[in-house]
Amino acid sequence: MKFPSPIIHFLLPILLVSLLQRPSFAVKKSYVVYLGAHSHDPELSSVDYNQVTESHYEFLGSFLGSSSNSAKESIFYSYTRHINGFAATIEEEVAAEIAKHPKVVSVFENSGRKLHTTRSWEFMGLEHDNGVIPSASIWNKARYGEGVIIGNLDTGVWPESESFSDEGLGPIPLKWKGICDNGTDPGFRCNRKLIGARYFNKGYASVAGPLNFSFESPRDSEGHGSHTLSTAGGNMVPGVSVFGQGYGTAKGGSPKSHVATYKVCWPPINGSECFDADIMAAFDMAIHDGVDVLSLSLGGTSYALFNDSISIGSFHAAKHGIVVVCSAGNSGPVDATAENLAPWYITVGASTMDREFPTYVVLGNKISLQGQSLSPARLPQKFYPIIKAIDAKLSNATAADAVLCQNRTLDPKKVKGKIVLCLRGINARVDKGEQALLAGAVGMVLANDKTTGNEILADPHVLPASHVNFTDGLTIFSYINSTKFPVAYITHPKTQLDTKPAPVMAAFSSKGPNIIIPEILKPDITAPGVSVIAAYTEAEGPTNQEFDKRRIPYNSISGTSMSCPHISGVVGLLKAIYPSWSPAAIKSAIMTTAITLDNEVEPLLNATNGQATPFSYGAGHVQPNKAMDPGLVYDTTLKDYMNFLCALGYNETQISIFSEGPYKCRKRFNVLDLNHPSITVPYLSRSITVTRTLKNVGSPGTYIAHVQNPSGIAISVKPSILKFKTVGDKKSFKVTLKVKKGKTTNKYVFGRLIWSDGKHYVRSPIVVKTL
Repeated sequence: MKFPSPIIHFLLPILLVSLLQRPSFAVKKSYVVYLGAHSHDPELSSVDYNQVTESHYEFLGSFLGSSSNSAKESIFYSYTRHINGFAATIEEEVAAEIAKHPKVVSVFENSGRKLHTTRSWEFMGLEHDNGVIPSASIWNKARYGEGVIIGNLDTGVWPESESFSDEGLGPIPLKWKGICDNGTDPGFRCNRKLIGARYFNKGYASVAGPLNFSFESPRDSEGHGSHTLSTAGGNMVPGVSVFGQGYGTAKGGSPKSHVATYKVCWPPINGSECFDADIMAAFDMAIHDGVDVLSLSLGGTSYALFNDSISIGSFHAAKHGIVVVCSAGNSGPVDATAENLAPWYITVGASTMDREFPTYVVLGNKISLQGQSLSPARLPQKFYPIIKAIDAKLSNATAADAVLCQNRTLDPKKVKGKIVLCLRGINARVDKGEQALLAGAVGMVLANDKTTGNEILADPHVLPASHVNFTDGLTIFSYINSTKFPVAYITHPKTQLDTKPAPVMAAFSSKGPNIIIPEILKPDITAPGVSVIAAYTEAEGPTNQEFDKRRIPYNSISGTSMSCPHISGVVGLLKAIYPSWSPAAIKSAIMTTAITLDNEVEPLLNATNGQATPFSYGAGHVQPNKAMDPGLVYDTTLKDYMNFLCALGYNETQISIFSEGPYKCRKRFNVLDLNHPSITVPYLSRSITVTRTLKNVGSPGTYIAHVQNPSGIAISVKPSILKFKTVGDKKSFKVTLKVKKGKTTNKYVFGRLIWSDGKHYVRSPIVVKTL
């Protein structure tokens, strides 16, 4: 239709107004706007905190070009205590404009992270854990962590667990400012053990959409949070077992500490459970509340330091003397998969302990192969037909899915009354057993692939089962292929202590090098993370699968989620003995006293029987008894970290906002010179010299340097003798690394620097890659 010219002139203004008034269809996302640190008095009132929030509304409103109501509707968190910033749902263009503002340190998307347990996914108690539990004399000296407050960012807590009983505990520390926010859960109670509980779900809701009342509670309905918090600081509970196995007294690393939960993780959305905006809010409140230790068994994609909620939150925590401990991740054994990569917290890998739950697969040819399981179900003692999962597949299932015993791939007509041989990978180990059981199987053998090697885990399967290593799996496959009527039997599991070799690095444990800051070795340390028994939720079964109707108060789980709180518990003991030590000093004490030998006095192995390296275990396996008396420590100051950030390329304006005051970057500071307990040189050409400073925290003494040179590298230390006269005495030294002629390999090589006075051995890993 054609309009006459006068009508066009009449309609055009109306059309323009209409177009201008149309709602915007620009996609909005949730972002964290980080404005650095608050410089206000921490004793401010709620009115003062409200004023901070109002300033955030005004700041965002200036970019939205509208009334403050729009900013109020957009902002769902205002960080008012120690971290300055807010989280808001805004358009990408607005986020980009805000990022240019001189008062803004960074703007980053509210990304999701995951829990670090291998219980429910693949890469895809506590008394017998290879020397990790301190001796009675050390525990007594540390008063079992009495007076220390351990906070946990996780899935919440099951408060009724005996591990959180306040029997034998003293009063709540006067410094504690936290609360017990039970939300919509009137049955949730705190006490003198579990002294605080908070939950944070607004960042999650900004992605998931509106939440129902069940999300308004710090209760752990998943099990992960109860397990990790009780491992770090659970009270002593006698007579604990998992279906009768691992019987003994469960106790956390600091059993007389007080604990608090900060629930930041929720049911997965596209694999993500814990979101940055919630993590930032939890850090801000935990610092305010007065925790001494923060344990984070979670992680995800590694980002630049100022675009990472864990990096930012932990830096603010460290400024207030709080030690933060994080998991390294469960994406091993692939290199460069380690997560949580900043130098101001402790990152923990996972290794085995000297306790196993053996169950044997007895084949018809009388070969007996040892696996592991915690299944309570028993098979009558006789042979049963055994079949490979791929030979039992449904006609419409793919071979790739069937060999893994994935959902709806097994044919009940072929499986009924038999033991099924499944391959590890993709779907949960316990789910494979469920699929076999649903198809009518009487038992399951779970065999490793080549990648997972010798790493076998004890899971509470729903049917008689045994998890065997790669080599034994090949033996079983071969037996079935070569026998017309293959049969097998699975024995009931037992508890075996003092197993050897131990520890061994877990295949799932993420490895270095550090992809964000290659000059910083990650992980820092390793601790037990395989088949760890600790408290659990009673809202779900031990496998966390919908089909599992069983309920148990204690469960066995594996992951760097489990190794992280072991270190948090050790930190609690150190905090009790040395309350004035900095987080860096505590980290150094743990790292420099670690061991790289197993209980057969051989180098630590990985899951495929190869020799592990610092990229797997960092400084080594933790030794709490030794960490209580390290002799010397590498203490890192706030100024050191500022110079480090300058050397990484952050500008003085950003750092000044970050540090609550003007800061002038020190010229000629090298990233390699950060006073870290490890030395990592990722790009060595010819030679380089790095500087370190040691602080005496023991008796006076003379320390001599001993070097184990990396292959093809010559190392000299000057001075090579350091004399310490008093506690607090500091001495600096230089380490020169030089490539030997013709020895350039473009591969990482490893060595060690050890300072010793004959009693103390202060060990630092050396990691070098030549160009």
